[in-house]
Amino acid sequence: MTAFCLRARSAQTALAWLLAAGVLAAAATAAAAEQPISVHLDQAKILKLPDRAATVVIGDPLIADLSIQPGGLAVVTGKAYGATNVVVLDKSSAVLMEKTIEVKGPDEPLVAVYRGVTRQTYSCTPDCSPRATLGDTSKDDFDKDTGLPADYFGRTLNQSVTRATQAVAAGSGH
Repeated sequence: MTAFCLRARSAQTALAWLLAAGVLAAAATAAAAEQPISVHLDQAKILKLPDRAATVVIGDPLIADLSIQPGGLAVVTGKAYGATNVVVLDKSSAVLMEKTIEVKGPDEPLVAVYRGVTRQTYSCTPDCSPRATLGDTSKDDFDKDTGLPADYFGRTLNQSVTRATQAVAAGSGH
């Protein structure tokens, strides 16, 4: 009778371990499916759109932009630091895909030089040269009356708009 109880317990233990492994595998699969789209600032990444995609919506186009390409592809471009989302709908407005887009800083070797409250960034690939980076300061970033740095958010927003305008002009060949 003792041998029967031990066999039943070991079978229950094995069943419990098998069940736990199945739950963990399902959780890992769900977590992998929810991985965000990660793109570096000023770089692009190709995204495969689901079949039947009719509408694509970007949560914050100041953070990331998306352009639709033939063959069910889209190009995601990092415009500013942060996170936003993309939602893909079919013709009946059913959600086919919803993903987070994370825009990270440049992946090239950079040096940031701080002088008090001002910052200038240099790209060091291979020699260090000035680089226009969101958040850097220039002489126009200071209040003309007080001489103090202007509002950071307003300055960064203006830089973002200027960068977008220059990118459109460069892309159109003008």
